[in-house]
Amino acid sequence: MIIIMDERGKKYLIDQKSEFQSDLGIISQEDIAKAEVGQSLITHLDKEFKVIKPNVNDFIDLMDRRCSILIQKDIGTVVAKTGLGSGSRVVDAGTGAGAIALNFGNIVGREGNVYSYEIREDFAEVAKKNIVSFGLDNIIEIKNKDIKTGIDEEKIDLVFLDLTKPYEIFENVYECLNLGGYLAVYAPYIDQIETSYRVAKKLGFNDLSIIETLEREIEVRTQGTRPKTRMVGHSGYLMFGRKL
Repeated sequence: MIIIMDERGKKYLIDQKSEFQSDLGIISQEDIAKAEVGQSLITHLDKEFKVIKPNVNDFIDLMDRRCSILIQKDIGTVVAKTGLGSGSRVVDAGTGAGAIALNFGNIVGREGNVYSYEIREDFAEVAKKNIVSFGLDNIIEIKNKDIKTGIDEEKIDLVFLDLTKPYEIFENVYECLNLGGYLAVYAPYIDQIETSYRVAKKLGFNDLSIIETLEREIEVRTQGTRPKTRMVGHSGYLMFGRKL
């Protein structure tokens, strides 16, 4: 898979084994197969497409997804707060389309592992396809399994839960974590995150905190610079705890 961008800035995720067609014309499969990053491809209507090097954000923007996904401000907070890095071992539950698993896999690299649990078979299949397309299937394992039946892995550095009642498995989470490992929970409602906090505290998790990240972009105009009228406000609460 490669990503090409048209003169309007619109990006397309395409298979190098297929011909590409759009309202700006056709690019032959032969030209696509030989395409390299930085090259320009010209359609039969003489329109230019640039071949760009895709990163994980480009891919997530364009990949198949049949459910809502975590947005960048929340994913970034999880990564920064837990100190995730090369070689880390991660358990993720509530895979969805695989967006956060892809971010985790992109960070932990070939020395790390991501084990992502998804109870719905249709979501698990979409996530598997996306992980293979981005080339991280040797790092990320999608498990079509209810994590409430047990966590198979041990010596884990981070467990991330995007579940309706995440606190129901906190005991199993505590057992599978390395000393110094993190629990991170995403929940859209305050009662979910409050219950998670109380249960985690009772079980002995340390450094407990709840964070809500808000994002406001700044726009630069001829007449002046100011915050945009609309901002990315509440998406969910994040709770963190550490096994110490």
